[in-house]
Amino acid sequence: MSAAVAILLQVCVVVAAAPGVAGVTRQVRARLEGRVGAGVLQPYRDLRKLFAKRPLQASGTSWVTRAAPVLLVASSLVVAALVPVVTTQALPDVPGDLFVVVSVLLVGSVAVALLGLDAGSAFGGMGSSRHMMITALVEPTVLLAVYALSVPVDSSALGDIVGARHEDLTSIASPGGLLAVAALAVVVVAETGRLPVDNPSTHLELTMVHEAMVLEASGRDLARIELASWLRLTVLLALVVNLVAPWGIATSTTALALLVGTLAVVTKTALLAAVLGAAEIGLAKLRLFRVPELLAGSFALAFLAVTAAYLV
Repeated sequence: MSAAVAILLQVCVVVAAAPGVAGVTRQVRARLEGRVGAGVLQPYRDLRKLFAKRPLQASGTSWVTRAAPVLLVASSLVVAALVPVVTTQALPDVPGDLFVVVSVLLVGSVAVALLGLDAGSAFGGMGSSRHMMITALVEPTVLLAVYALSVPVDSSALGDIVGARHEDLTSIASPGGLLAVAALAVVVVAETGRLPVDNPSTHLELTMVHEAMVLEASGRDLARIELASWLRLTVLLALVVNLVAPWGIATSTTALALLVGTLAVVTKTALLAAVLGAAEIGLAKLRLFRVPELLAGSFALAFLAVTAAYLV
């Protein structure tokens, strides 16, 4: 029961912090561009406004348009429960295995791709095609990178990997660990649709990837899609920061450990989100046919990480 309470607390923390993480990234980017910005709390206001509106659906759409946003949010919540964000504890009957996490992420990716295809618009189909191409290149890199981290631990459970790095800080600076985290960083940028792979603030339909798939969404459906994308961004950033700096993450289910873990992950993730927003200032969106080259480089880093994990 204590593990279930810890996981429930973790999910609540991720849901509460996800719009704030997006707000920090936007605000830092706005300030560095010389703009005032809408403020860190603007995503919360956007969600409140969208959840109060009834969704409108294009003619000819099917039940996929209604089910896809719900499935996307559900998969994001499951990922938030499986990935060690606040605590390394896991439910006994729910494995936090690497392959399970990647499979759940893929369910959400397929759901949003089907959403883009269901309306039958040209831009939706184009965005879905690009999205699935990126997903097909991202998933193998995730598997290899986390597999490299799992070799010293003899476990593919993310909680065990983060817990082992928390206990043995020397493993953070190992060659395999550094290469794997570098590969994961590129993957997180691609998976969450950030620059240089995608521009979340673009208004040009021909360059859109994620935004092209949700052009037909509105009201509560759009709110669910936006919340799910922020949840995935928050969870993946928290995973990277816990692998690089696992200090503070709760390794037990005591109240003090969970409180420290919550404060630690919120602080570290907010700092990483600010770094992400600042880094995007100096980046330009890659041409679509250059994106596979970037992801191939991250795959090479993950492959070298596996090699280093066995040799070192």
